[in-house]
Amino acid sequence: MEDYENLQFHCITDEDVAVLTEMMTRAFDTDTRLFLGCDKGGPTGYDNGEYIRKWGAHSPTHSYKVILDDQVVGAVIVWINANKVNRLSCLFVDPLLENRGIGLAIWQYIERRYPETMKWIAETPGYSKRNHHFYVNKCGFKIVKILSPMSREEECYVLEKEMRE
Repeated sequence: MEDYENLQFHCITDEDVAVLTEMMTRAFDTDTRLFLGCDKGGPTGYDNGEYIRKWGAHSPTHSYKVILDDQVVGAVIVWINANKVNRLSCLFVDPLLENRGIGLAIWQYIERRYPETMKWIAETPGYSKRNHHFYVNKCGFKIVKILSPMSREEECYVLEKEMRE
């Protein structure tokens, strides 16, 4: 366990799958409703535990559930690579607790936790306008590529953040 800005970071285990899946489902479905007008939508397995189990609890990723005041409030999963070009796989905060600086504090923890990183890479759906604002304006990422730009549902932004010059 590590602390940062009143948050605690614990490695994700099988016991966390249910609560994190419920929260992840709420987070992704909120954006899908807001920006696509659909009830559900997210990466494969986001709503049945498969994603958190596979990429959080049973993978070579570095994965953390995030706790504030003894309550799970979100999670972050990152791939740390030998070449120091690392990937943000997933970062989410319970939509009931958004706009309180929790997501930014989570990202700042990750940057401090992995200071040898030369570049971070992330992807986010094209329709997730709040994510674009968060990653670009709050965290300092730059949009470097747009995949499937003609598809409202499949469009994906690839973002990068250079950490060293």
